[in-house]
Amino acid sequence: MTENRTEHHRDAPPGKLVVEHLYKIFGEHTGQAFEGLDEGRSKDEILRETGLTIGVQDASFTVGDGEIFVVMGLSGSGKSTLVRMLNRLVEPTHGRIRIDGEDITGCDERALRDLRLRKLAMVFQHFALFPHMTVVQNAEYGLKIQGVKPDERRQRALRALKQVGLETWADSPPTSLSGGMQQRVGLARALAVDPDILLMDEPFSALDPLIRRDMQKELLALQRTLHKTIVFITHDLNEALMLGDRIAIMKEGRFVQVGTPQDIVSDPADAYVAAFTRDIDRGRVFTVADVMQSSEALSIGDDDTRSARRRMESLQRDGLYVLDGDEVAGVVTYRDVIRSSDDDDGALHVVEDRGYEKVISLSVKKRAGANMLDISQAVRQLVAERSEDWPALARVLEKSIAHAKGPVAQAALRMRLASLCAERFEDKDRAAFLAVETLELGLGEEIADHAAALAMLEAFE
Repeated sequence: MTENRTEHHRDAPPGKLVVEHLYKIFGEHTGQAFEGLDEGRSKDEILRETGLTIGVQDASFTVGDGEIFVVMGLSGSGKSTLVRMLNRLVEPTHGRIRIDGEDITGCDERALRDLRLRKLAMVFQHFALFPHMTVVQNAEYGLKIQGVKPDERRQRALRALKQVGLETWADSPPTSLSGGMQQRVGLARALAVDPDILLMDEPFSALDPLIRRDMQKELLALQRTLHKTIVFITHDLNEALMLGDRIAIMKEGRFVQVGTPQDIVSDPADAYVAAFTRDIDRGRVFTVADVMQSSEALSIGDDDTRSARRRMESLQRDGLYVLDGDEVAGVVTYRDVIRSSDDDDGALHVVEDRGYEKVISLSVKKRAGANMLDISQAVRQLVAERSEDWPALARVLEKSIAHAKGPVAQAALRMRLASLCAERFEDKDRAAFLAVETLELGLGEEIADHAAALAMLEAFE
């Protein structure tokens, strides 16, 4: 069983840290546990039948250089066991751990000690400071173990303390510091040895909420400068979403989903993940760019009401441009589609031609001119967008808003202008005003532009 689980590893994918099919089973005769897993038995069933505890099962992931990879799970999910296997404080039962392409699971004691001193550093939940040492002596402890000379290690420790804002406390005892300050000393001790990889096991969970928030912000500020590879353990999804470039959700020793914060919130893998994300403030996860939409179009002659409806539903759009050959003929809305009468022939028509101004409709008799966008404005929008003349595009959108008929078209234009203001002009006040105006149209949350307005306002809070 052991051989079968370790002999088929392919070459490691690129990454600073690569973990392949990692297992930790506590107890003797671990083959019984593997047999139970192969038969689909749960962690609790294996414990009851064999007395063996599954700590981690088949964990595989890659952490890129400079990435913050957050492992999130409830108590007993295996996250702390996992992070302690990465520096072999806990020995893996099976699997491989590669750092810069080197498999450390086969390192002897001397090589492992050197690895922990130079490439890996760990920040613990409970500070782990020496009370009989000063703050700077705690910060330089790893350098002392490395054999660095006293003057050099003090300078490096002071530099690390300055990075976390504690240089003035260097000669104070750690007992004179608050909890948050003590945790910063632990972080400085890790930074002083200049490790390639930081392992952080729930480092802020023992802190008060306000101090914890400050520490999260400080870590992100440090990361913008230091670009360390970080594996961060937490039981708090809000913390994971704030810090993580990617997040792994653990349950019963295994990963149930790995993805970006946006992936986790917008597309939970199962009911377990969905339960975590149900009450998450989406505005803290999604940016304006995330809710912006790319251009799509229908075509006269190729599309009818059925295909228009299917297209809008698949794209989750409330309206689409309509092309007449290579020219933009106008816009048709989802409301037009669902309100089209049974006696319509189903085709898209140009029902009114005023030179360059054409109006698209679903019904020659009943739908002429409803909720349509003037072609002259549509063409000007496209020209400005393609030339990246953002001020001109803003002017065209403002004029289009003034002439648009119907709340759906109004909402689409207002949110497009709001996104332009936020992304290109960094005018959040104007963007927020347009988003509020969109909400006041009263379209309801099932309409995409109404939802986009809500998301934008939440993102600005």
